[in-house]
Amino acid sequence: MGGVNFRSLTFMILIAFFVWCSSIETCIARRGKHWRQSRYAAALSKKKGGNHGHRNSHNGGSKPKPPPPQSHKATPSPKPKEEVPPSTPSPHGGYGYDQQSTVFNVLDFGAKGDGKSDDTKAFQDTWAAACKVEASTVVVPAEFVFLVGPISFSGPYCQANIVFQLDGTIIAPTDARPWGKGLLQWLEFTKLKGIAIQGKGIIDGRGSGWWQDAPYEDPYDDERKLIIPLNSTVQERPPMLIRSELSGKMPSIKPTALRFYGSFNVTVTGITIQNSPQCHLKFDNCMGVVVHDITVSSPGDSPNTDGIHLQNSNDVLIHSSDLACGDDCVSIQTGCSNVYIHNVNCGPGHGISIGSLGRDNTKACVSNITVRDIVMHNTMNGVRIKTWQGGSGSVQGVLFSNIQVSEVQLPIVIDQFYCDKRKCSNETAAVALSGITYEKIRGTYTVKPVHFACSDSLPCIGVTLSAIELKPVQERYHLYDPFCWQTFGELTTPTVPPISCLQIGKPTNNRVQSDHDVC
Repeated sequence: MGGVNFRSLTFMILIAFFVWCSSIETCIARRGKHWRQSRYAAALSKKKGGNHGHRNSHNGGSKPKPPPPQSHKATPSPKPKEEVPPSTPSPHGGYGYDQQSTVFNVLDFGAKGDGKSDDTKAFQDTWAAACKVEASTVVVPAEFVFLVGPISFSGPYCQANIVFQLDGTIIAPTDARPWGKGLLQWLEFTKLKGIAIQGKGIIDGRGSGWWQDAPYEDPYDDERKLIIPLNSTVQERPPMLIRSELSGKMPSIKPTALRFYGSFNVTVTGITIQNSPQCHLKFDNCMGVVVHDITVSSPGDSPNTDGIHLQNSNDVLIHSSDLACGDDCVSIQTGCSNVYIHNVNCGPGHGISIGSLGRDNTKACVSNITVRDIVMHNTMNGVRIKTWQGGSGSVQGVLFSNIQVSEVQLPIVIDQFYCDKRKCSNETAAVALSGITYEKIRGTYTVKPVHFACSDSLPCIGVTLSAIELKPVQERYHLYDPFCWQTFGELTTPTVPPISCLQIGKPTNNRVQSDHDVC
């Protein structure tokens, strides 16, 4: 009995011991769980508002574990783009432009700009990159001279509104090799929308060698037949400049310096184009053209170096520019309409001309042309319309207004017997001219004030003259009175000198235009 009680007592003591130990572990476990929660809470508190002036010092001031990196890492601010200044080479030597940049400097694509190295490929690569970015800018930086061969900056898959920022100088090769058998243009922009060339830079065609190489292969301005020196010897060709540093004979086909083809909303402003082998600036099949504050500069005896040439282009505005060249300051060819030219200085050169039109029996259509507020000095012609015999089509709706001429040989010209080669045959067909107005043409002339030579079979009609005041200046040429042939219209004011040769009204036998003639 006593043994049983002892065993029972021992058993009870063991149970009590186990119960007591279990309580101690539970307490310790709970205490550990509570410590871990407190440590995490402290870390979370530090992440959310880390401006407390002390650190959590639980567990005897031991340093708490930092929270996971992703839970507290701040979002970095975007890194600014590195844009290379337009006139400074990239410090890394090029080819490291920002993929998201809209500015593309030719120096970053390997251009040297030393005037000797061929930078053509660098310009091609720059354009290829800029072409992909809408409203991008190609930078040709100032204080560099870039030797660039024939190149085409082409669409039609380029993005719109590209700016060609020209502040440096681009020069053409004077070596015959880059030109092959001959090219029609040097720098060409084709099939683009919203293309602009701007800046204070220079495009230099270095054309003197071209002018010298083939003077007798060029077309010849037929109005020279009207200019007879006092010594009665007509100079068939103007003297050519001394041959330049060309290495090898240049091709007979002479390139235009800067040409735009098939483009919309074209702007050219601020730049200088000089010494082109042939035409300086040409627009062909373009719509929405603005040219202003540019300079064209070539010698007056450089052959066929038109300043601005328009062909098959509509909605054209040209203003506030200085044009000096060896041919027409502005030439308006077939397919042009809605052309407005004002505040232009022209000279030397051959004046502002519509034509020549109808060559090789072609059809020509020109309409709605305004030329006003022009100053011309030392030019062959003032304002002129020239067409070939045998052509068809029409010129109509033309206004020449407020033209100031100074020592101009032939201020007012219509020539429907134009021929710029050795011999031309007589033909009855002609481009029809109507609605031509001349007003406020004032200044001095050195050969003949007015020359109207219209077609026998299709006379000029609707020719209006108002406020014409032209006085002679005896220089090196014979002076002539006004001349009119088959020209009909009206004089709204007295003129100086009197232009009595103009026939008032309309011709009695005026031929009606056929469908072939109508534009």
